[in-house]
Amino acid sequence: MDIVSPTIINLIIFVLAIYVGYHVVWTVTPALHTPLMAVTNAISAIVIVGAMLAAALTEGTLGKVMGVAAVALAAVNIFGGFLVTRRMLEMFKKKERKAPADHAASGK
Repeated sequence: MDIVSPTIINLIIFVLAIYVGYHVVWTVTPALHTPLMAVTNAISAIVIVGAMLAAALTEGTLGKVMGVAAVALAAVNIFGGFLVTRRMLEMFKKKERKAPADHAASGK
């Protein structure tokens, strides 16, 4: 007989992972956000492959529904990550300077 239920242990690990993840993400310097997003997208791609395997190999209805939900959520995470990464990369592009106004042509 276990002293502590495995469900409680898993819940504690989950809460600790949230706590550590929160502090790791919020202390990253802005210059590292784009590589961090790229790694997050790669991890989500691995999750999507695992979710597709789980959905395909499961015989029960609940397992198939959970697998399809995992695929959908991982897909949203991947596409959202690419959108955020693209926006971040646009921030680093040099902006074109406007040509100085020709005061002589306007008569001023």
